[in-house]
Amino acid sequence: MKFLVNQALGIEQGDNVLFSDYEDGGDMWTGEGSRARRKRLTFSKPFKEPPAVHVSLSMWDMDSAANARADVGAENIGVNGFDVVFRTWGDTRVARARIRWMAIGAVHHEDDWELY
Repeated sequence: MKFLVNQALGIEQGDNVLFSDYEDGGDMWTGEGSRARRKRLTFSKPFKEPPAVHVSLSMWDMDSAANARADVGAENIGVNGFDVVFRTWGDTRVARARIRWMAIGAVHHEDDWELY
């Protein structure tokens, strides 16, 4: 559990297209086996410390002739941003994917001060 003891909390959210492989024959659409797509997302302002980040699929477009397999998560979370990672495997064919995310954490405040 993350405890937030701070005067100022920040919440930032977004909706980002991760890829659209159907149009250009990318490996998520044409490949098989383990595949991953990683995208770095940057916060509009830095947090004081790495925030809690929630990521979910907000749109996926998959081939109906194969099993739909997807795993999405946040990695390398820092004060300036994080990596969203989409993974699939087997014979799954993914044309497009979009994610929605939210970051919650302590932010800098004008009344903050440090002794040392």
